[in-house]
Amino acid sequence: MTSQTENIRIIPLGGVGEVGKNMMVVEVQDQLFILDAGIMLPETEMFGIDIVIPDMNYIIENQDRVKAILLSHGHEDHIGALPYLLRYVKAPVYGTKLTLAYVKALIKEIGIKGTHKFFEINPKKTLRFDSVSVSFFKTNHTIPDSVGICIYTSLGTVVYTGDFKFDQSASKAYQSDLGKMAQIGEKGVLCLLSDSMQAETPGYTTPDSFLYKEMSHTFQTADGRIVVGCYISDLIRIQQVLDAAAENNRKVVILGKNVKSKLDPAISLGYLELNDECVIEPSEISEYADYELVFLVTGTHGDLFETLQKIASGQNRTLQIQAGDTVLLSTHVPMGGEVFLFKTMDVLSRAGATVRSSHKLLHGDGHGSQEDLKLMLNLMQPQYFIPVHGEFKSLFAHANLARELGIASENIVIPDRGDVIEISEKGMEQVEKVTAGNVLIDGSGVGDIGNIVLRDRKLLSQDGIFIVVVTINKVKRTIVSGPEIISRGFVYVRESEKLMEDSSAKVREIVENILQDAGSIDWTLLKQNIRDQLHSFLFEQTKRRPMILPIIMEI
Repeated sequence: MTSQTENIRIIPLGGVGEVGKNMMVVEVQDQLFILDAGIMLPETEMFGIDIVIPDMNYIIENQDRVKAILLSHGHEDHIGALPYLLRYVKAPVYGTKLTLAYVKALIKEIGIKGTHKFFEINPKKTLRFDSVSVSFFKTNHTIPDSVGICIYTSLGTVVYTGDFKFDQSASKAYQSDLGKMAQIGEKGVLCLLSDSMQAETPGYTTPDSFLYKEMSHTFQTADGRIVVGCYISDLIRIQQVLDAAAENNRKVVILGKNVKSKLDPAISLGYLELNDECVIEPSEISEYADYELVFLVTGTHGDLFETLQKIASGQNRTLQIQAGDTVLLSTHVPMGGEVFLFKTMDVLSRAGATVRSSHKLLHGDGHGSQEDLKLMLNLMQPQYFIPVHGEFKSLFAHANLARELGIASENIVIPDRGDVIEISEKGMEQVEKVTAGNVLIDGSGVGDIGNIVLRDRKLLSQDGIFIVVVTINKVKRTIVSGPEIISRGFVYVRESEKLMEDSSAKVREIVENILQDAGSIDWTLLKQNIRDQLHSFLFEQTKRRPMILPIIMEI
């Protein structure tokens, strides 16, 4: 590479200070590279929202400079926002075979039109873009075909790990390429962007082989049926359930929403091996004794627990929990999902099952713990360090690990969304901010739900709605009909007749006062008076604050 780069700009548009929504921008001169484009699950107060994607305005405004979209692996927190990005940005997409298969399935599912350029990469391939080269290295995660990404510039190499851990006993499809990582580190790493999700967890992440032994032992010793709950994105866990069942002469019934479409890409490419003799249809359950059956319940984060609760409460046609069942929840707790998880466990226990969850040997994680993160830092030996992927407490913990290993504090930046971190011959610093934040997806609507709508949904969820309908003769300045009161989620009308009558009288008084004044009727003032005075009256009577919606009709 002959041309000298003036500086490198690193911009996290998501995945920092939060869990999910991973998206990084790396700029080298006028070339812009996008690293991953993921979704986030809606937070508790995002009522009715399906998913959250990053604000992509900065990329859209600079779409002519986008050279490539580089993907680390096929989990939706890293690829789920890509279909929405491709509506505006026509750059080529690079990913491994399985990752691209999931991307194509996602684009088809969402219904994104147009022609898109996909290029399959492998860890031996190097891509060249003008003065910049890009290569990849294999990492260990809960899905095969996961890679880290290296961007080579004349200032040095920027390394993005993606999600990773180190597992010395991993099977071939999941093995890390430690040798290549060491070579990258020996040649010199300018800046490391590293996964921080488990930076607060001491030790190493539990090897998957330990989890398999524990699972197989349970399959062997349990007298009754076994129900295993795991996320559909954790392909390694699904494979272990299938292998443990085959080893212990049990048959597997797979349950969950849209399971076939989610697993088909991995099956067709040979990354998930299904034993036709081991997997049976729900219609065949009656042919086997309880001790011969395993039910694999899988789905996305919300769907999984919803399915398990329906099973426990008897609302699932295929499976109802009974005394003697053993339930293994091989899942991590989603952000804000602790209450949902514990409620699910409680409902399963109430139904008579023995529930095992959060046991160290049953709960595998795809993210490196502190010792894994230290190993990555030692392999790469970066000059500069930026922790990514995780809430701020995780980013701070990861930064402290880097300091323990000798990286100077002035060479570490803990980023926020939209921060522009510039690396030049003078050093690394945060120089400005670009637009960044959340875009909410509700049904087919993209970004049409904002803070005002969420505020209204929150109010409706707390104290309900109080609708007042009045019909007015504008010429005679009289009330023709009403006030009619409609209440939803506020009080039980049949037991609150006096409150309804008093509220109606209050509204009549407000309207008549306006109508008696000379001059034209100010409809806005009328509605505001109804809202303000009725709000005070209802709060005085009930200590509740429903959303008040006046509807004034004129004839």
